[in-house]
Amino acid sequence: MRDATIYITRNDLKRLEEMLATPRRFGSRSRSEIQSLAAELNRGQIVDPREIPPNVVTMNSRVQLRDIDTNEEIVYSLAFPDEANIDEGKISVVSPIGTAILGYREGDEIEWDVPAGKRRIKIEKILYQPEASGDYHI
Repeated sequence: MRDATIYITRNDLKRLEEMLATPRRFGSRSRSEIQSLAAELNRGQIVDPREIPPNVVTMNSRVQLRDIDTNEEIVYSLAFPDEANIDEGKISVVSPIGTAILGYREGDEIEWDVPAGKRRIKIEKILYQPEASGDYHI
């Protein structure tokens, strides 16, 4: 599923590109995680925020995910690195799972490499997407 078309809003792209231009903001993030996010942005289809389908994961979306292998469900909000807080359920877009879900849709299954092997998740439901709620500048 990693080769599926992903959708990125112009607003998210602009802010993410600005963030990637200042790598010191990432602290201990590995170079490979930053490169993975940049690669995803390069392959994404860029759309106006008012035209993004409501079932696409955008920045600040709150999503219900299911681990395909364990059947465990978890809810995360996709956050910029400086707003990430795992205790509040906010994962960084630079984290492997954050990069993996950006731009994908409800129902998509995603597989990616982690140190222990492969991880597979399904985007069960988008609980909140800023653009679908009229919040275009979060």
